[in-house]
Amino acid sequence: MLVMQRNSTGPPSYPRLLAPVYFTKLRGLGLFGRGRRRFDPALGGMRVYTDEEPKEGSQLQIEIFLPDDTTVICKVGVDRVELLPPGSPATYDVGLCFIAIHPHDRERLSGVLKQG
Repeated sequence: MLVMQRNSTGPPSYPRLLAPVYFTKLRGLGLFGRGRRRFDPALGGMRVYTDEEPKEGSQLQIEIFLPDDTTVICKVGVDRVELLPPGSPATYDVGLCFIAIHPHDRERLSGVLKQG
């Protein structure tokens, strides 16, 4: 089971995804969608590195490539976007909140999520 930590003043601390991911558009909003939506962090989520700036509040479909050569496809919301300093692994650290994921797929992700 995935565990999220929340400090008393900030957003939940999602685990880091340690697998390649591919973003696609969802409902025409895409990676640079319009509008700010609120997502329920109780559903869980993950953090990913990316060089493309997603719009906070947008909804995406992502495909996660697991080490066993299978994939997990799920729908996520962009909960937050943080610009990283030069020399970081990517330009942005993005918090993604699950909107729709099969329970079996959530369990399969546990091997590629790192807390902290």
